[in-house]
Amino acid sequence: MPKVIEKISARTENLRNRLEGVDLRQNAIFIALLAVIAFFAITTPMHTSVTPDNWSNLVVQNGYILVLAIGMVMIIIAGHIDLSVGSVACFIGSVAGILVVRPLEQHGWEWLPAFPWWGAILGAIAVGALVGMWQGFWVAYVGIPAFIVTLAGMLLFRGLALMTLQNSNIGPYPDKFRAIGNGFIDIDNRIGTKFGVTHYNLVALVITAIGILALLWNSLATRRGRIKYKQKVEPRTWFFIKNVLLAVMMGYVGVQLSRAHGIPWTLMVLVFLIVVYTIVMKKTTFGRHIYAIGGNLHAAVLSGINVRRVNFWLFVNMGALAALSGILITARMNSAVPSAGNGFELDAISSVFIGGAAVQGGVGTVIGSIVGGMIQGILGNGMNLNSLGISYQMTIKGLVLLLAVAFDVWSKKRTK
Repeated sequence: MPKVIEKISARTENLRNRLEGVDLRQNAIFIALLAVIAFFAITTPMHTSVTPDNWSNLVVQNGYILVLAIGMVMIIIAGHIDLSVGSVACFIGSVAGILVVRPLEQHGWEWLPAFPWWGAILGAIAVGALVGMWQGFWVAYVGIPAFIVTLAGMLLFRGLALMTLQNSNIGPYPDKFRAIGNGFIDIDNRIGTKFGVTHYNLVALVITAIGILALLWNSLATRRGRIKYKQKVEPRTWFFIKNVLLAVMMGYVGVQLSRAHGIPWTLMVLVFLIVVYTIVMKKTTFGRHIYAIGGNLHAAVLSGINVRRVNFWLFVNMGALAALSGILITARMNSAVPSAGNGFELDAISSVFIGGAAVQGGVGTVIGSIVGGMIQGILGNGMNLNSLGISYQMTIKGLVLLLAVAFDVWSKKRTK
């Protein structure tokens, strides 16, 4: 019996050595995403979940939640939480409506001149940043916990949204405004037609190819950098398999989008934000400070980090991203409505935790939160296509969130 135990221990140790450098949390999320896609591809009637139109709808329908998830992961890494983002998104949608649609018709706003569509977008994001300043001030400089400040903000900004909308909807919006949330690049495939490509959107194929090359180049550069500085890296076989799978998945989705309407503008906005915020979190002093504050607040203070300033700008950033999310949902619906943004905060928070962020703070990635949001979106879409009742959907989503956090706790215990 002791020999059997020794053999098992030796094999376990060998497996650990072979997996050294593999981020189990992030890789498990990626595998879960592939599993969810495969499951619904098999179970939905006539494989509806993997049709071109459904992929296109998935991107557009979940874009505003993924934008919120980018800001929320930064908040959670720093050890805070924001419960107000859904209300802020609704409020900013109504502000955009006042700026661009009905400044002369909405009672009390007769003094405000009409803005061009792009001016309304910039103005709405600026108001969102001011909202973030308001909340950041109470958290960073007064010292009220973010949970309380944003809980108050959830009520406050929902009330302001209702007052701004005056219990009515604002719309429709100009076509160029609507395009940011509901438009596609070269939707008529004019460029493709010039080159004789008629069954696929040529611009979508080119953008997809560029994206795949950028992904592979970044992965190789990151691995070489780690090797250069003698850091742990993934086994070569797993590195190859993972990147091939990622490239195939990106190529497949890109081809499906090219067969539908092309690349949505929402996706381009999202990709831009992913690149920018990944660089911010990995390459800048501000990003390192966020991880330091969430990992050990006392040590961060002793090391000279201006914690108040970092927390303040975190909420300013969250306010601006919540504003952008509000613009996307308003553009998609072509109307600012009082119910917009309901439950957005829960979806964003769930995306972050499903994406591998730690409950205690200090751990998480932008890419992980995006993958977590995609898992949620595909799960909800697949259950709808399978005509599953809302009660079952809520139950399953709750269990998925619970299991994701349980896996995080388990993986931490394994590494101790």
